[in-house]
Amino acid sequence: MRGVRVLDLGTFIAGPHAASIFAEFGADVLKIEHPVAGDPLRRFGSATDEENRTLAFLSEARNRRSVTLDLRQPRGVELFLELVAQFDVLIENFRPGRMEEWGLGWDVLREANPGLVFLRVSGYGQTGPYRERSAFSHIAHAYSGLSYLAGFPGESPVVPGSVPLGDYISSLHGAVGVLLALRHREKTGRGQVIDVAIFESVFRTLDEMAGVYGLFGTIRERQGAGSFVAVPHGHFRTRDDHWVAIACTTDRMFQRLAQAMGRPELADPEMYGVQANRLAAREAVDAMVVRWVESHTRAEVMALCLDAQVPCGGVNSIADIFEDEHFQAREMLVPVDVPGVGEVVVPGVLPRLSATPGRITHLGPPLGDATDDVLRELLGLSDDELAALRAEKVI
Repeated sequence: MRGVRVLDLGTFIAGPHAASIFAEFGADVLKIEHPVAGDPLRRFGSATDEENRTLAFLSEARNRRSVTLDLRQPRGVELFLELVAQFDVLIENFRPGRMEEWGLGWDVLREANPGLVFLRVSGYGQTGPYRERSAFSHIAHAYSGLSYLAGFPGESPVVPGSVPLGDYISSLHGAVGVLLALRHREKTGRGQVIDVAIFESVFRTLDEMAGVYGLFGTIRERQGAGSFVAVPHGHFRTRDDHWVAIACTTDRMFQRLAQAMGRPELADPEMYGVQANRLAAREAVDAMVVRWVESHTRAEVMALCLDAQVPCGGVNSIADIFEDEHFQAREMLVPVDVPGVGEVVVPGVLPRLSATPGRITHLGPPLGDATDDVLRELLGLSDDELAALRAEKVI
């Protein structure tokens, strides 16, 4: 992505995470923020000793420079459009219509830069009867059908993982859209708008649910850690009060598990060796696995399962992850020194490219750290002009 310039006008994670990916692979990313408030993510999450830079912001705003502009002021809009003319990609995630209120609709942006690729991420999309509703990832999880599936049968739906999955998934779709649009621009010279709705990004992950309901009218209900297509498939508590995940999705995998359990007869076709039999006797099969697992430590269960080539993994806490040799070997825990804060560990760079790998150069910047440099270098403003803009609270 070297040579690509990106303006990140978004807040929080949905959309801006796409900018993070581009920044990790060499794109020049400017984070455009309000001069006083900045991105609300600066104050969201666990605080650090550095004012207005939470751990969430430090991680999610990595590899950027911060430029402040008040887009509610005409002069701020003028300066922003001058920047747009020099950039390849613009990312925003406001409620549909907000950009137009500022005089920055697609017609204006396209006039300033016909080759601009414009990524718009919102809860419900740029069209449709719900387009103006506000929605965070939590709402999108619920509306899309994901939250309905999360939890145990007969109990309240829960937040899937208590993390903003929809924001990250939407950003990945947005990043793919930007790359496709840049490829189109190479051939035509023309930019375009990418419309990503968070609820649609989440809905797209729900495998065969739409087809099954459309054909058969079947509504999938909450299944806890289980699966409607496989048994045993779940989380099991060990003797030393840890948890393991076991997934036997084929008859051959169950045969291996039966061997590991010292109960090879369980895999007989007349008993549970056939998937249909296991599904029909779900509670009995799961109960046998529960009893076997709870009679061993996690290390013992892992050793027996892995030796038998049974899909099994620890249900890890973040403390477990920090001690895990595979996370370390894959460089997924990256320590970065942050002046005023100390060493902050953040998730590593994805995807992994063999010839042009990405890297983390720094974490989320102080508010407006590059405003003067950018406006001088790219727009040719003088020190007197910068001082006047600052006095007027445009920057």
